[in-house]
Amino acid sequence: MTLTSVPGVRVGHATDRDGLTGVTVVVPPEPNVAAVEVRGAAPGTRETALLAPGMKVQGVHAIALCGGSAYGLAAASGVADALEADGKGFPPRAGPDPNVPAAVIFDLAVGSNTARPGPEDGAAAYRAATGDPVEMGTVGAGTGAAVAGWRGFEHLRKGGVGSASQQIGDATVGALAVVNAVGDVFTLEGESLTGGDPVPGPPPFAPAPLENTTLVVVATDGAFDRDALQRLIVRAHDALGACLRPGHTRYDGDAVFAVSCGDRTVDPDAAGEAAFSVVGRSVEAAVRSATAAGGVPGLEGGG
Repeated sequence: MTLTSVPGVRVGHATDRDGLTGVTVVVPPEPNVAAVEVRGAAPGTRETALLAPGMKVQGVHAIALCGGSAYGLAAASGVADALEADGKGFPPRAGPDPNVPAAVIFDLAVGSNTARPGPEDGAAAYRAATGDPVEMGTVGAGTGAAVAGWRGFEHLRKGGVGSASQQIGDATVGALAVVNAVGDVFTLEGESLTGGDPVPGPPPFAPAPLENTTLVVVATDGAFDRDALQRLIVRAHDALGACLRPGHTRYDGDAVFAVSCGDRTVDPDAAGEAAFSVVGRSVEAAVRSATAAGGVPGLEGGG
């Protein structure tokens, strides 16, 4: 069960296996309401200001999660172009105007430092979007992701894309995570997946800035306004705090998007706990599914 278990949600990847970078695009059904919160101190984003409380625009046409650091934001333009070609977007007089918020991870040190996704990759990921179960691991925006580097290069392990979903009564809550954390990765039960201490002390050296980030999209067919979505985002970030140790550091750009794309009635507190659970399971799935790339090993049995 992955993010695409939420009715109407589609996910597509574009993967550069030579340069070790890529794009993952989430396409929710319309109409929808979207929100975002960035807690990492080194983010790279596009159009996130439109998702703040009080803004006129309520929904999105797609969300682009990109490798390539700030350069990768160009991939979102390709998503917008493809949406426009499909007649998707808000309808001003000049024609369709798609809203495509985006966020990036730093993956330039794992693959080629000159490889970064561009508009053609964004368009390809959008065109590949499907309602099939999400492909996980070393794919899309997670192709060049890595984790646990805060303890030194020898501790570095492969990150990637993970996804999970959960039923809450008649509603579904799903998540997709691109895990590229400076810290170690743990399960929600506290099992260390990458060998780190459950209570991390000061790092033995300062990680290089701007070189990490975990990105999350939470979607549900439960009916929520933007303010209510912010509470789901809080619990989603709580899951990142539980599973990434340390998390939300000044070297990360951690961001969580949330989308309500249905009219199901669901208890907000139950939905928040489901968000906590599916984000944690998505983080775990990302590193368990990832295979070795660019000299960075996966977990034992992970390639």
